[in-house]
Amino acid sequence: MDHGKSTLADRILERLGAMSERDKRDQTLDTLELERERGITIKSTPVRLTYTREDGEEYTFNLIDTPGHVDFNYEVSRSLAACEGVLLLVDASQGVEAQTIVNAYLAIDSNLEIVPVINKIDLPAADPEGAAQELEEVIGIPASDAVFASGKAGIGIPEILEAIVERIPAPSGDPEAPLKALIFDSFFDAYQGVILFVRVLEGTLNPKDQIRLMNAGKNFEVDKVGTFSPGLVVGQSLPAGAVGWVAAGIKDIQDAQVGDTLTGRERQTAEPFPGFKPAQPVVFSGLYPTDTEDYRKLRDALEKLKLNDAAFSFEPETSEALGFGFRCGFLGLLHAEIIQERLEREYDLDLIATAPAVVYRVTLTNGEVFETQNPAEFPTRDRITTVEEPYIKLSIMLPEDYVGPVMQLLQERRGSMITMNYVGKRVELLYEVPFAEILYDFHDRLKSISRGYASMDYEQLGYREGDLRKVDIMVNNEIIDALAVIVHETKTYGLGRKIVDKMADVIPRQMFPVPVQAVIGGKIIARATVKAFRKDVLAKCYGGDISRKKKLLEKQKKGRARMKQFGTVEVPQEAFLAVLSTEE
Repeated sequence: MDHGKSTLADRILERLGAMSERDKRDQTLDTLELERERGITIKSTPVRLTYTREDGEEYTFNLIDTPGHVDFNYEVSRSLAACEGVLLLVDASQGVEAQTIVNAYLAIDSNLEIVPVINKIDLPAADPEGAAQELEEVIGIPASDAVFASGKAGIGIPEILEAIVERIPAPSGDPEAPLKALIFDSFFDAYQGVILFVRVLEGTLNPKDQIRLMNAGKNFEVDKVGTFSPGLVVGQSLPAGAVGWVAAGIKDIQDAQVGDTLTGRERQTAEPFPGFKPAQPVVFSGLYPTDTEDYRKLRDALEKLKLNDAAFSFEPETSEALGFGFRCGFLGLLHAEIIQERLEREYDLDLIATAPAVVYRVTLTNGEVFETQNPAEFPTRDRITTVEEPYIKLSIMLPEDYVGPVMQLLQERRGSMITMNYVGKRVELLYEVPFAEILYDFHDRLKSISRGYASMDYEQLGYREGDLRKVDIMVNNEIIDALAVIVHETKTYGLGRKIVDKMADVIPRQMFPVPVQAVIGGKIIARATVKAFRKDVLAKCYGGDISRKKKLLEKQKKGRARMKQFGTVEVPQEAFLAVLSTEE
């Protein structure tokens, strides 16, 4: 994160003449307005460049600017599948971060050549030699291989270009072999249909070719092919080793799956490219339009967005409180936040997002096993044998001064330590933590405790048995499905207390007291009461005997009891939003 990948890409584009003075702007390859606002890369962006060495030899580079955050790891793995080598950036002032380690191992697993670049060497707090040494100690990449550069000041760009030519191998592939191309990205164009981004592994792709998508089993005719510079430029053909785009009049979004192999209809390749594993969503949240008439518009927007972001999944669901909507799966909280913001901006939708949840695995007494992320589907205690929750391996890099408070935070979140490694004045903490515990405010707390110096990354470890409970919320003795939550036994009271207090604040007062209760099974663990409106029945009763007052109060009490027996409480939308929304 924030090691200067997009800024370095700008300098390379400038150096190789891919940007005119008129088009010049910061973070050229960050195409979304949201990326520029937040200063992070969300979408990988490819670009084709031509580099001429001093001896007159000309080289063609295909560069992809990838995200760094763990929630966009899928974007990185897709990009790596289409590449021969990587530039691994390390911030000279921050040193190796948790994401650096994960992305480096992704590249090593893909057998790619790694060129380490120590960036931001012009900063006053920079320690380039220390960062290079840290890289060698943590990942095992020799410090002598590192190129020192500054994306902002344009230092070291010629050295990086030379390192790419010398160290990263040229793509292999026979242009005469049957066509074999990997789809690594795509987007929907209103006029040309789905535009596929491909890396040609073997053969040659020309306009008017008859092609077949191997996984989808569909045939198409190529209309246009071209390259990126960085916009779409129409070309003559794409030979083996080339990276480019293909328009083939694909109208159905479902046909163009990222990771599919494209081949010729007549001369087919022997076997498809292994591609990359489909992304497994790990955080689930409901998205509902505030205006129910926007349901179809939301579905169309989700389909188009899924084409652009294959790691995102969705399925329809209904809620008593919020009406029709979709249960969406994300790779993490930032991913969920970005998707919601893109839907609201790019497709002009007004959305309600429910609080994120993870998938639990439940084993019933009859031996049946099922997975659920919706607390409303959670069975009663007497039907459950075991409940398992997902665990993650959490890696945190931080200065040694903040180790104590961070370990205390992890202890609160039911974390158990695996190991602790010292790298110079920095520490790497490895913990096993239930995924549900880091969903809400963990990242914010970590940053505030460490004054912004800690970085985190995680990987899935699978499921482990846990003492989990379903907490139901009752309003006026009726259970409200939409407000049920699944939580660890040790945290039931705290959460139940928080929800009932919040609900009691927002439910309108009635003519009778309304109890709001948090319940586990048949046991009430927390209660708050919405006070009744009071009519002063004694106002007309001045003076006289006390028995007259008692008679009037008794009459009022009976009326209240009857009203409570037959009265119903309408829980307003605001009350649901107060509890369900992601703000809390």
